[in-house]
Amino acid sequence: MVRDPVIPPEGFEETLAWLNPDRDVAAEMYVQLRRNLSTLFAWKGVQDPEGLTDEVFDRVARKVRKVRATYEGDPRHYFRAVANNVLKEHFRKIKTQLPIEGVDNLKQPMTSTQDENQDRRNACLKLCLQELDSDKQELILAYYAKEKRAKIDHRNELAQRFAMPVGTLRVKVHRIRESLEHCIERCLKREVPKK
Repeated sequence: MVRDPVIPPEGFEETLAWLNPDRDVAAEMYVQLRRNLSTLFAWKGVQDPEGLTDEVFDRVARKVRKVRATYEGDPRHYFRAVANNVLKEHFRKIKTQLPIEGVDNLKQPMTSTQDENQDRRNACLKLCLQELDSDKQELILAYYAKEKRAKIDHRNELAQRFAMPVGTLRVKVHRIRESLEHCIERCLKREVPKK
């Protein structure tokens, strides 16, 4: 799921107008819808529910002008349908994903008890991380360094350190992670030399 960075500037305004003609009511609906979708993604076990919620809203913003003209009914149903599609794509993609959280353990030699496929995935992850420039490598590793509540606080600190809003940080990390996933997929298709 490669994100298209081109979202029309008027997409946000049109999305609000589609939710409700009264801007204040639309803003409340927007916030509640984001909360509901994020909760849904978290309930489904998604590691980054806010990131997938961003993806849903990005997709709707790109298509709102075209969809709004012909869509009948509550627009929140459309958001939920897009969320279901994003969720399906996410779970399809997760089959080829390797969690970055345990990347520090990759520095240790592989044991003979590990599955050969996992060895290949780990080797590919290491190779792909090395292909990133140092800023991106530092950001992605730092982003996934903590767990639970500490993770949220740490990501807020990262956003401040890199002088960007948390939402922008999520988008940046999402793009880095996607490039890593594509790199790992390509790597897995060819033979990986064992070290």
